[in-house]
Amino acid sequence: MGRSLCKSSLILSSAILMLPILSKTVSAGGFALHEQSSYYQGLSFAGNATSGTSISSVFWNPATITSAKDGLTAELHNTFIIPRSYIDVSPSSTLAAYGDSGDIASDAWVGSTYLSYKVNDRIYVGLGVNSPFGLSTKPNFTWAGQVYNRSSKVFSINANPMIGYKINDVLSIALGAQIEYMSVRLKSASGVAVGAASSVLEGDDVGFGVTAGVTIKPMKGTEIGLGYRSGVSHTLSGSLYTPVAVGVLPPGTYNITSNLITPDMVTLSAKQSINDKLRLLGSVEWANWSRLKQPAVKLDPSGTQVTSLRFNYNDGYFASLGGEYDYNDHLTFRAGAAYEWSPIDTAIRSARLPDNNRIWLSGGATYNVNDKLSLDFGYSHIFGTDTKLRVVPGHQDFNGVSLIADVDSSVDILSASLRYTF
Repeated sequence: MGRSLCKSSLILSSAILMLPILSKTVSAGGFALHEQSSYYQGLSFAGNATSGTSISSVFWNPATITSAKDGLTAELHNTFIIPRSYIDVSPSSTLAAYGDSGDIASDAWVGSTYLSYKVNDRIYVGLGVNSPFGLSTKPNFTWAGQVYNRSSKVFSINANPMIGYKINDVLSIALGAQIEYMSVRLKSASGVAVGAASSVLEGDDVGFGVTAGVTIKPMKGTEIGLGYRSGVSHTLSGSLYTPVAVGVLPPGTYNITSNLITPDMVTLSAKQSINDKLRLLGSVEWANWSRLKQPAVKLDPSGTQVTSLRFNYNDGYFASLGGEYDYNDHLTFRAGAAYEWSPIDTAIRSARLPDNNRIWLSGGATYNVNDKLSLDFGYSHIFGTDTKLRVVPGHQDFNGVSLIADVDSSVDILSASLRYTF
């Protein structure tokens, strides 16, 4: 009986670990993905660096693992992202006759997996498997901005083992490692003619980083959490295909490399119990997008620069407030709102990622089937603010073709998770 239960637990844990990896190969939406938790989706990620009934908070703060239940806990989160983003081209654009972009955004199914194990009253270990960065945009093949974007895709998988130490009932700390695979593929028209062949730049790499965190519970019902995810340095290795001459390079396929560092992220959260049933939560987040700069793309092995990945982003910020209410022992409701300050503004906004500040509204619930099994549900609607695209002389992407447009964007997000404690 004991061996059978152990074997069943191992099989279920392995299946839970693999499913999100398989699902994430379908698509990804957005360069940085907040969507790592069905539980916190319903709060617009308020309180995500403090501990709750879900261990998914370890993505933002590994120290929250010290509040996990006894034994082995496994969570499987699956999120369906339904974005829409249209670039409405002005008649003053150089290739305005080629038309608008159509819907450039791609639907995405994003999965995350979390495991925790309580070794003893002070030591906890865990693992998170996520896709922290992703981008998938694909406008019409022929459109007014074809020389700036025919398709863009960023895909990542990140494994995050961690260990937490509960110093006492007030203070906990934790450290973790990141092992991250990232791939990038960018396509654009090689010229202004209808049907012009596409240039393709692609590369991938495995990089490493760390996570760290602390939780403080100064009094009953109050918790403060501070979490850190480092950037991950990638040396993307791949190829550049160009059907036309680029500088001194004749048409052809060339081996290339480019050094890219993802932004590090700091999350500060607080949770306050109002009474036995009601809790208020809040979070603020800083993302160091400005460190991306403008990575050079160089020929391998000569090291000659042929182009660059022009980011030059600002830093990004995210602030959210939410609350949750225990209706009874089995059912909890939650809601939240957030404002996101994009690292992208009109001066650098590109046709690959025409992002802007966003407003989040969310709701969700948890249903506890029994002491071992719980289900989380979350929904968010994201409103894009007024967004202008102005690729004109002086813009970092300008190559002689002006692209003047308005961008209309919104996102719907549906998320569900299963949590089981063995």
